[in-house]
Amino acid sequence: MEILFISHKFPPAIGGMEKQSFELINGMSSLTPVHQIVYQGNESILRFFFLLNKRILAVLDRHPNVRLIHFNDSLVASLSLRHRGYDHLKKVVTIHGLDVVFPLRHFQKKIIPQFNRFDKIIAVSQATKQAAIDRGIDPNKIDVIANGVDHHLVMDPHVAIDVILKKYKIDKDANKLIIALGRPVKRKGISWFIKHVLPQLPAGYKLILIGPFAMTATWKEKLLYALPQPVRHLVFLFLGFPSDQKVIRQYLRNPDYEDRLQHIGKIPLVDVQSLLCHSGLFIMPNIKVDGDMEGFGLVCLEASICGATVFASDLEGISDAIVHQKNGFLLPTGEADRWISEIRDALDDPLLLQNRSKEFQAYSLQHYSWEKMSKAYFSLFQDIIQCG
Repeated sequence: MEILFISHKFPPAIGGMEKQSFELINGMSSLTPVHQIVYQGNESILRFFFLLNKRILAVLDRHPNVRLIHFNDSLVASLSLRHRGYDHLKKVVTIHGLDVVFPLRHFQKKIIPQFNRFDKIIAVSQATKQAAIDRGIDPNKIDVIANGVDHHLVMDPHVAIDVILKKYKIDKDANKLIIALGRPVKRKGISWFIKHVLPQLPAGYKLILIGPFAMTATWKEKLLYALPQPVRHLVFLFLGFPSDQKVIRQYLRNPDYEDRLQHIGKIPLVDVQSLLCHSGLFIMPNIKVDGDMEGFGLVCLEASICGATVFASDLEGISDAIVHQKNGFLLPTGEADRWISEIRDALDDPLLLQNRSKEFQAYSLQHYSWEKMSKAYFSLFQDIIQCG
């Protein structure tokens, strides 16, 4: 069984979809012969898409034993619907969430329903599957295979943390820190948490934000905010633009939050691991945003593997990554009182919190891995090909 993988989300670009694509192709290569056409930034993305049909046919000419083509997200899959010359092969697409719910009318009404032409659709979560069904895709066409997580993120808890705190001028003990990771997009709920939850937590605790962040407005940000709101929303979603950045910046400049909030930007992975390993807890307080969704809570899993205790919204694909009281705590999205009481209770008993984090880490290690994900894809691909 030879497989051809197609992806425009691939390293050196950084992100959850890029990581999943990389791990899938590499994992499958240990199980069966694979070929790949991936975008690595060495040409314009438009040129990549324009030449894709031609390049697929060239690979198939060199490797006539290819039996299945896998497209790693809805955008590249939707473009393939216009391709010619390989209708005799099985075709599979993975859908991740936003690539299904993107609120462009033509995409929703005219393109997504055509995904019924694929032999199989793989959703990364039950929420993503349901989003596809809601848009007219045959439920029998869809299988759910959860993403994996990198087990190498486990860190020795005895590693000294003091040098990291000093490096980033963090003026709290590590166990007094609450950590949040990732791009500041609105659905992540960080500004919601800062406004509604953070002021009600014990005064000695501080929220540390980690990830790309512009402390001053860029020309691109100013230009985008000049667009009409409906257009701006679409552009933000398409570009993955940090739509919560402007509001968070205002909180960072507010003297009332000086001792409660700090953004340390994008930092080396080993420093992230150390902070997560020693911190009080990790939060992912996602909120509902029209036209956007969290397809899978990979960041939650990574935090759990690092040794942090995860508190996350029981929303969308997060619920496929975090199982309540097994590898974290799921809380109702947008219910500030519940978030405040649950976090307060956890912080009141640091020893219990530390013990639970070890239990949660063990559960995540046992139930999620890139190897497990790759084997699930391999088994499904075998079934598809054998069905003729």
